[in-house]
Amino acid sequence: MRYQRKKKDQNPHDCGVTHFLNRVGGTWKVLLVYGISRKVNRFSTLQKAIPGISKQSLANLLRELEADQFIERAVFPEMPVRVEYKLTPHGESLLPIMRVIEDWGQKDMKRSKAS
Repeated sequence: MRYQRKKKDQNPHDCGVTHFLNRVGGTWKVLLVYGISRKVNRFSTLQKAIPGISKQSLANLLRELEADQFIERAVFPEMPVRVEYKLTPHGESLLPIMRVIEDWGQKDMKRSKAS
């Protein structure tokens, strides 16, 4: 049975923010893109880097990121077979946004600790 996405294109008002969240929103996708950008690029290492994610969710989200052309999947014909993920140029276009989010998060954590 093929995996079917639930909310890929729900955007009744053609809102850019809604479109962004449809593509990379949710609990784990941004963390997956961030991890892959940091060379955490194999299924098992991604699962270890994000301990709360299930194997099924990880597999589904990697498929979605690949379908949306944020990542590429490379299969190496070794025994056992090795699969690695890397960002596409489209996926790399998210990195400046993620840096801004990371900076905001760091500042907010410091503010929260100070209050």
